[in-house]
Amino acid sequence: METNINPDGVSIKGCSYIYAPAGQAGEYAPLAANPYRGCGHACAYCYVPAVLKIKRDEFDNGATPRPNYLSLLEKDARKYQIAGITEQVMFSFTTDVYNPFNTSITRQCLEIIQQNDMGIQVLTKGGSRALVDLDLYRPERDAFASTLTSLDDSFSLKWERGAALPSDRITTLKKFHDAGIFTWVSLEPTLSVESSLQIVRETHNFVDLYKIGRVNYLPMTKTTDWQDYTLRMIELCQKLGVKHYIKHDLQPFLPTGYLNPRRVQQHH
Repeated sequence: METNINPDGVSIKGCSYIYAPAGQAGEYAPLAANPYRGCGHACAYCYVPAVLKIKRDEFDNGATPRPNYLSLLEKDARKYQIAGITEQVMFSFTTDVYNPFNTSITRQCLEIIQQNDMGIQVLTKGGSRALVDLDLYRPERDAFASTLTSLDDSFSLKWERGAALPSDRITTLKKFHDAGIFTWVSLEPTLSVESSLQIVRETHNFVDLYKIGRVNYLPMTKTTDWQDYTLRMIELCQKLGVKHYIKHDLQPFLPTGYLNPRRVQQHH
């Protein structure tokens, strides 16, 4: 079976429902899947509507399963199984499988991936909506993650008005951690340097990995001292002994020779 090689894994040529993400998304996962059109978390910083050419109000006001998605996902998953590819598949980059509107096929998507010998990882702002599927996650294969931009509810309501509040996301991370599941946090976008640093201080006891980036396409992209932020963040992570990955946009500010592996094992 013909495959495509990317720097971190293998994808099957002709598969589009399980695919190898490129660019900044490719830093997060070797494989990904996007079951829904739209999201509903209404994040002010979201770039996805522009990329997918969807009107922002349509993207923000609902999420619907893509047509025939389960059968098409299963066809792709079987091809990966035949090829012996067992990578984790990330849900999702262009939607959220624990969105506030429609999660009707989320559990079946996760089961399809697992039944075809691959791992799952979910990145969500849905908080406790994810707990309905906690029983599916396997400590030895799977991972659960959340994006955090602040610990302050009012800040989150300004920037992510449809998402679960930070306290809910953090409580959910704890529950996955307590169940033995590998947890990670996306610190991207960084909307406030101090907030991102405080997130690490407050959550490192139940978070296994931080993926650290900046913000793009906003005025603060040009006004933030990203070198200072990067150096402060790695100093904090080293002090606390937490695993972390500094994304491409911040890598020019890393000390010479700094160990920054793009991929680490994301399961126990």
